[in-house]
Amino acid sequence: MLKEKIKSLAGEIHEEVIAIRRHLHQHPELSFKEDKTGQFIAEKLKEFGITHEHGVAENGVVGLIKGRNPDQRIIALRADIDALPITEANEVPYKSKNEGVMHACGHDVHTSSLLGAAKILNTIKEDFEGTIKLIFQPAEEMMPGGASIMIKEGVLENPRPVSILGQHVHPPLEVGKIGLRGGQYMASTDELYMTVTGKGGHGALPQECIDPILITAHILTALQQVVSRNANPSMPTVLTFGKIASTGGATNIIPNEVKLQGTFRTFNDTWRFEAHRRMKKMAESIAEGMGGQCDFNIVVGYPSLFNNEELTAKTRLWAEEYLGTENVVELPIRMTAEDFAYYSQVMPACFYRLGTGNKSKGITSPIHTNTFNVDEDCLKVSTGLMAWLAVQELGESGRVGDEVNG
Repeated sequence: MLKEKIKSLAGEIHEEVIAIRRHLHQHPELSFKEDKTGQFIAEKLKEFGITHEHGVAENGVVGLIKGRNPDQRIIALRADIDALPITEANEVPYKSKNEGVMHACGHDVHTSSLLGAAKILNTIKEDFEGTIKLIFQPAEEMMPGGASIMIKEGVLENPRPVSILGQHVHPPLEVGKIGLRGGQYMASTDELYMTVTGKGGHGALPQECIDPILITAHILTALQQVVSRNANPSMPTVLTFGKIASTGGATNIIPNEVKLQGTFRTFNDTWRFEAHRRMKKMAESIAEGMGGQCDFNIVVGYPSLFNNEELTAKTRLWAEEYLGTENVVELPIRMTAEDFAYYSQVMPACFYRLGTGNKSKGITSPIHTNTFNVDEDCLKVSTGLMAWLAVQELGESGRVGDEVNG
């Protein structure tokens, strides 16, 4: 059986994939700076005998694995390759060698998994019909997102896939399990930058000043009403300000200005841009009413991620067949964001979560923390499952659909 063949190959290459993951973990690179990472991926694909192109969106790599009748059906598999500006605290042999940079979001796992799946698929290419496009994407962690750039540069053309699959590590899930959710799954994300300007002076003489800190306090409190009093309860919405700093203030000094940075996330684009208008108007009006000014800049970021219902339902069945029904779980919606969403906006897509946690080994740290790590047994699951899903999706006789999912 092909399934058993794939499982056997995943076991055979497990140590090799672990070595790949550890190399990547030791040499992380930030978004738009993944020069050596891209070179490493290209070298591995060359070693595997897989046709590829290096330099898409600068550091991205795109490979093609052609089975029998390569034009029969084309699908895509995607992994992101960049790291985060975090100093690793793990004391492991493969600890990051790049000070202040760490694969704290598991992109080393994503990349090594896709390389492993590619090696399996290339080995069994006589067992399936069609073509598999491998997308190793840079800059997921930084706007405008590597996915948007790769799409603009034609990664989904020549040849054009009919669907795309991607995976992401998920520490809350024990190794051996995966999670899925059809439909809207992850939120859109926009960056908020606000500068509140007043008139500084002596803290003991506030009547001679226009206090931007007090204005900011009123703005922050009022802006939460955009969520609590305007957002439809059926449309989850998050407004968070994570950074606030004054220029020149002290215990007895009222500063001239205050700068803030925040994020706005939701699932509905109509409400998303209406909320932008409301927030900007509210903040500027409050500042003006208190004698100051507010410059409210909104950087529109990633769209919400939509998992094609039909493709996700099929992926669930195939995953259950490969892993067992008990190891495939339903996920709740997430207010986190992913630039895989750009792919989901233009073609049927399925983005699933790979269990990487192991409480018995103390591997429980969340992503984006300096102690994040994975149980590397997940790499046997991830490589085999991705190869299995690719073969099953290639075997579909009809298209999932050509509509744009929004």
